[in-house]
Amino acid sequence: MSRIGRKPINIPAGVEVKVEGTCVTVKGPKGTLTQKFQPAMNIAVEGAEIVVTRPNDAKENRSLHGLTRTLISNMIIGVTEGFKKELDVNGVGYRVQKQGKDLVMNLGFSHQVIVSDTDDIKIEAPAPNKIIITGADKQKVGQFAAEVREKRPPEPYKGKGIKYVDEVIRRKEGKTGKGK
Repeated sequence: MSRIGRKPINIPAGVEVKVEGTCVTVKGPKGTLTQKFQPAMNIAVEGAEIVVTRPNDAKENRSLHGLTRTLISNMIIGVTEGFKKELDVNGVGYRVQKQGKDLVMNLGFSHQVIVSDTDDIKIEAPAPNKIIITGADKQKVGQFAAEVREKRPPEPYKGKGIKYVDEVIRRKEGKTGKGK
């Protein structure tokens, strides 16, 4: 049995969960998330808990069991606490700043790179070299952070570029002079 899949999910106060067939809707203080799941998984609300069960021990059902439970758990965490990704900007002259709903980035190009907030993702720039991306949907926050990082990924020689706060960049040694 899946260790993660069989753990019940507690529903905190102020969170409303609706299960309609294969569609689960979670409503909380930070917004509403809706997601469809595989019809093989049985999702039931029992009191203040959500229980995910599988019909049999087929390989596909075993792998979907823990996944379904984790996705529902992430939806509940998202509407209560939200998710956050932090990015660092390293490099001489590399700066970011917030102008209204836009994040304006100077990344060493001849032009400024501009990224806008969406209705479910918020961008903050508390310092000229720091970006914080927040939202309720874990997948959307991660995807948006990856797209911002893609504008100037870190390079291995000097480490210049946009990187995640917890990311470690493997540094390379530069060219050596001609031997005498």
